[in-house]
Amino acid sequence: MMLGDEFMIYSYSELKKIYKTSYSIRKAINEGKIYKIDNGYYSNKKYVDPMILYTKKYPKCIITLDTAFYYYDLTDVIPQKAYLATKAHSKPIKSEKVVQIYTNDDIFEIGKTSIEIDNQIVNIYDKERLLIELIRKRKQIPFDYYKEIIANYRDIVDELDMYKIETYLPHFKREKDIGNTLLREVF
Repeated sequence: MMLGDEFMIYSYSELKKIYKTSYSIRKAINEGKIYKIDNGYYSNKKYVDPMILYTKKYPKCIITLDTAFYYYDLTDVIPQKAYLATKAHSKPIKSEKVVQIYTNDDIFEIGKTSIEIDNQIVNIYDKERLLIELIRKRKQIPFDYYKEIIANYRDIVDELDMYKIETYLPHFKREKDIGNTLLREVF
């Protein structure tokens, strides 16, 4: 059976339904019809955006912090690892390529949005939620990196949805401190 021209990413069990045997899968890999992109994950395309791979591997996660800042062009620093938010009591992600950010269940979904990359849907926090996260974690972030992202937020301040930020803020501890920092450093 042939795979279609549309870009797809498959788990091993999904490939097994298409190719039926491990031998057929190995043969397809050797012929360049599919590519192994990670342990247990394959694609009909040689290069797969890491955000698509991690969304496939960890469908309940949300892309956040450094990975999202880079995606939104708020920094030119290419993250060495994928930053993924998960609910507070999620199983640990056992990968050296991932920084798992455990997030309280009551704020986990706030600012979650979906974007399309190569016809695949990935979960990522919107710019407004990321701005709040940046302020919340400013003491844990290198100063120059923080200042670069804040400066880039200032450049896109007209694109930000103030109503979203006002709606999100009451859900976070230190709401007043975060709000004051936003006013002082961004708006």
